Amino acid sequence: MARVSDRLPVFPWDRLEPYKTAAAAHPDGVVDLSVGTPVDPVPAIVQQALTAAADSPGYPTTYGTPALREAIAGWLRERLGVAADPAHVLPLIGSKELVGWLPTLLDLGPGDQVAYPELAYPTYEIGSRVARAEAVAYADPVAGLDPARVKLLWLNTPSNPTGRTLDAAELRRIVGWAREHGVLVVSDECYIELGWETEPVSVLHPDVCGGSHEGLLAVHSLSKRSNFAGYRGAFLAGDPAVVKELLGVRKHLGLMVPTPVQNAMIAALGDRAHVEEQRARYARRRAALRGAFEGAGFRIEHSEASLYLWATRDEPCWDTVGGLAKDGILVAPGEFYGRAGETFVRIAFTATDERVEAAVRRLSRA
Repeated sequence: MARVSDRLPVFPWDRLEPYKTAAAAHPDGVVDLSVGTPVDPVPAIVQQALTAAADSPGYPTTYGTPALREAIAGWLRERLGVAADPAHVLPLIGSKELVGWLPTLLDLGPGDQVAYPELAYPTYEIGSRVARAEAVAYADPVAGLDPARVKLLWLNTPSNPTGRTLDAAELRRIVGWAREHGVLVVSDECYIELGWETEPVSVLHPDVCGGSHEGLLAVHSLSKRSNFAGYRGAFLAGDPAVVKELLGVRKHLGLMVPTPVQNAMIAALGDRAHVEEQRARYARRRAALRGAFEGAGFRIEHSEASLYLWATRDEPCWDTVGGLAKDGILVAPGEFYGRAGETFVRIAFTATDERVEAAVRRLSRA
């Protein structure tokens, strides 16, 4: 029997383990800047909402509660200026679940192409391989893809790993091309509330899509803005026909967000105070790390949004990883995200204030 694992690459972070071991040998311990996992407390309002719904013995619905769908639509409207119908949103068991399974849920397979940015979160490619579709990396989707074969076009704005954002004009250009050729556009917008030098815009904003969500989906996560990663809460919104199709398939597969998590999502989406508090933490850490890495001879490119600095000192990325590991600092090699990242590293600022300060001290002595 053929195994799915046979057609997948080695999990990228497994390759980082020797460097993690080397960094952990530092007398003051490792400063792990290699992953974008939250380290700060889950907001009290979210914890309280979760525990208040702890007595939930029945099955949740795939569609989510009416209160959750209203909360999602309200957040999209108030925060992003997107006119979303509560009937046309779906809760997700974390956004990675959707990214990994979407080609399969859409019944894509051999002969179909799934396109994604040349510097990208690896799961876009993995989802394509699981479905046996062809994964195609692009530098410019409008100029570089075959519209007769591409069925699904991934965007990621703000980008993981680079922090680059697509403005409304660029998004309009891509959406126009995709609609002309009948290509479904799915925009991964999980970092949209983390713009530092720009204000990211959603593909569903009327300035981009003209008020119609036809042929478009947007994916959002609470993991970064609400320290929600351990809860696995996310959602999608967009084209009513596509949402309806995904709902039907997901019902059959039992893809349901637990009721207590749905309750916590409502609380998180309805509260701005904790988001601003977390943004302030990340802004401080970002400024400290950027100054320290630039002072140590790194050049930062893009990085105007998201939770990462995209940095280079114009050498092979694994050399950079190894050199920093000697100082007890662990970063992600740019190669994980595509060939165009071979001389870059991704630096996450999802570390505690104490660990960020340790990294700054070590870099100042480098």
